Amino acid sequence: MAEATPAAVHPPATLSLRIDLPGGRRFGPGKAALLAHIEALGSIAAAGREMGMSYARAWRLIEAMNAEFAAPLVQRQAGGAGGGGALLTETGHAVLAAYRAALEAASVAAAAPLARFADLAGPVSPASPEPGS
Repeated sequence: MAEATPAAVHPPATLSLRIDLPGGRRFGPGKAALLAHIEALGSIAAAGREMGMSYARAWRLIEAMNAEFAAPLVQRQAGGAGGGGALLTETGHAVLAAYRAALEAASVAAAAPLARFADLAGPVSPASPEPGS
């Protein structure tokens, strides 16, 4: 029987990215995911539900992002017969695209060290701590 390759033994390690901007502003995976969900679902409430957060929490994050960038990232649409919604502005699309491009570039650059890191981490056991611990 052939010996398993390291990739088969260990799932690949992945990279997450947080961008620290001047003035203590930060943009990372959570804010990017919220924007992506709004982009896909057209709704702040639906995006929050999809991420397991309240509408109030999602809206506070959006307000913070809208204030932290040169132009708002998310625009609410007034309700009507079909209800309201939300959409990414041109700046919102640009920020999300730039974040995704930075994450992709960093992931490509870090591929070999990430593979080594996964090998050194060893197999996942049932007693492993929760992710992010």
